[in-house]
Amino acid sequence: MTVLSTEAVVDLAGSRLGPADTAIFETFVVPRYLTAFGDLAVEMLAEGQDAQVAHLLCRTGFPDVAIAGKLRGAHIYGCDPSPHAVELARLKAAMVPDMFADYRVADSVPVPLPAAAFSHALTLHPALRAAERVLLLRECARLLAPHGQALIAVPMRGSFQEVFDLLREFALKNEAVDVTQAVEHASTARPTMEVLGAELEESGFHYVDVELRNAVHEFQSGRAFFEDPIARLVVLPELRASLAVDDVDRALSYVREAIDKYWSEGTFPLTLNVGCASGRRLA
Repeated sequence: MTVLSTEAVVDLAGSRLGPADTAIFETFVVPRYLTAFGDLAVEMLAEGQDAQVAHLLCRTGFPDVAIAGKLRGAHIYGCDPSPHAVELARLKAAMVPDMFADYRVADSVPVPLPAAAFSHALTLHPALRAAERVLLLRECARLLAPHGQALIAVPMRGSFQEVFDLLREFALKNEAVDVTQAVEHASTARPTMEVLGAELEESGFHYVDVELRNAVHEFQSGRAFFEDPIARLVVLPELRASLAVDDVDRALSYVREAIDKYWSEGTFPLTLNVGCASGRRLA
């Protein structure tokens, strides 16, 4: 089959997991954090016969076992920039009876999968800027056959608000105007339900539906938060990339100390707003 390409390319190398981080991601991040995104996506997954599923940025292959359980006989094709994550996804799939999965390394979008060949295309928590997220949705549209379903699950606006508030406090105390501007941009760059739905519609999808779930993660101290795999592999890298200011390390050090100061008598709560959007390609 011929693989089509588009003019716009999204570099996925920033999402690559190394060998040690792959094991940590699978052991800690998937069950404690990514499950909220995967469960909602599987719940919204449209059932059908002879499903062909494209999973973009599949990492270690979650929630593909649940997808195979819901779509009996489905063929799942996953793409991720990490060879180590892809290898683990292959090993996991091989242990599931009657599960057909094909995982391959892809460093960029478009991915090496054929156009108009899939009944479903999904991605969980892509660590991409808004413009890149739209290009990923357009890639889903390219991959889907008519009436195919796209699913994207992301942290919505209001997620990690406690960290943003402490970064604002740092900026105010240090008169760091650049940090103030970066924090405001990063906090509002996360989509609302309306924005995420509009992104799907602008990418050519119809019958768009967006669901929202709320969760809170708790950490015993600033050190516990900063050393936790959820923060180290997901939250903090995204914050660093979205802030992109010279003072980011000093600002984050302030956040760590402030957590210990303000939550010394209890646990530090981190708000997570999980959103999942579904849309159908009509033609």
